[in-house]
Amino acid sequence: MPLIERLQQHRPSVATRSGWLAFQLGLFLLASSLLLAVIPLFWALLEGTRHHRPRWWRDRVNLWLVAVAVLMTCAAPFARSGWLAWPGLVNWLPFFWGFWGFQPYLMTPAARRRITQVLVAGTVPVVVTGLGQLLLGWSGPWEVLNRLVIWHMDPGGLPPGRLSGLFDYANVAAAWLAFSWPLLLAVAVSIGRQWWGRWSWKQPTVLLLVVSQLAALYLTDSRNAWGAAVVAVPLVLGPARWIWLLPGLSLLLLPVLLAVLPGIPELLQLPARAIVPEAIWGRLSDLAFSERPLASTRLGQWSVAVSLVADRPWLGWGAAAFSLVYPERAGVWHGHPHNLPLELAISFGLPAALMIVGLVVWLLVRSLQRGMFGADPFERGWWTAFVILALLHATDLPLYSGQINVVGWILLAGLRTAAWPRPSGLRPDV
Repeated sequence: MPLIERLQQHRPSVATRSGWLAFQLGLFLLASSLLLAVIPLFWALLEGTRHHRPRWWRDRVNLWLVAVAVLMTCAAPFARSGWLAWPGLVNWLPFFWGFWGFQPYLMTPAARRRITQVLVAGTVPVVVTGLGQLLLGWSGPWEVLNRLVIWHMDPGGLPPGRLSGLFDYANVAAAWLAFSWPLLLAVAVSIGRQWWGRWSWKQPTVLLLVVSQLAALYLTDSRNAWGAAVVAVPLVLGPARWIWLLPGLSLLLLPVLLAVLPGIPELLQLPARAIVPEAIWGRLSDLAFSERPLASTRLGQWSVAVSLVADRPWLGWGAAAFSLVYPERAGVWHGHPHNLPLELAISFGLPAALMIVGLVVWLLVRSLQRGMFGADPFERGWWTAFVILALLHATDLPLYSGQINVVGWILLAGLRTAAWPRPSGLRPDV
């Protein structure tokens, strides 16, 4: 079958042929380069907007986001951060459009399954370059298209010793690898069901991808990524396997907990630390940063952030204001509070923050009620991928990377389409 025809498989009937191809191409390129991905994704967005039925004003979720957009825009003229508040809106308002305009490509489980596979394939360059960076000494800059696209690839990672690959920073690479991990697990579960039926090249290929991505996750030295790798496994495998999986995971994690938790007797902690690599238990117990002042920790940032929200609860301080106000109150510079709800409340006010967080929680619950956590591992993987991203934003803000922001809204759009019965007029899944 010709490649173009294969790529047209699983296309929802409300999606145009060119839009469906552009959507897949853009998501495949997204991890490698936002610049390369923007053109096909923008075309897909235009096509999705033009052919979306029903129209946007008939969806109450869109009206909810319009109200949030109004609140955010009203906050900008009163911002402590001045003119920076206006470009700060770019991190939000265009994505409200994308949330609606990309939904035609995610209308069916088969379409979401295809997009899951595309995102997994697009993650391969991140894994390969990241492992090459730390294990083989690869470094940039790498340039294509007459220097239009440049991958800097810092020698030894950024920060040094931590895998960053094609991204500017290890925590961003960790966020991408963490959310795509449950998607890869869904592919592995699907392929694994065929393992005893018939052998093909897919099984060893997927196994290699699983091992490589686990290695890359570990080398990011991100505690969030490590936690995501563990949390995703029972969620993607599903409740039917919890009866043996959860006790098994608990036994595997017991030495880590004994090595990390304070107050554990040395009789238990020392043998546990002999089993668990020091790179893990030292990082989890924050060994390298145990002497940091409170103002440089998450707890210090969150306490100041809460006081800022209390001082200006209705319209906030403006986008990027935290980086201006925090040094005045704590004497240390930080660009953001490492928590998305707090960042929203500081930038645009508490009502806008509660509306965004409430919508996300509602869609997660609603999609569960509609059976997204059922028998299909791809649906469980999709739901878990968004949960992982949401958890990452509780202690960091990877959305300030354009790639993470785009994929987060696309995952949320997929939850939106899964939260309601399939609209009439769509062809059956193929």
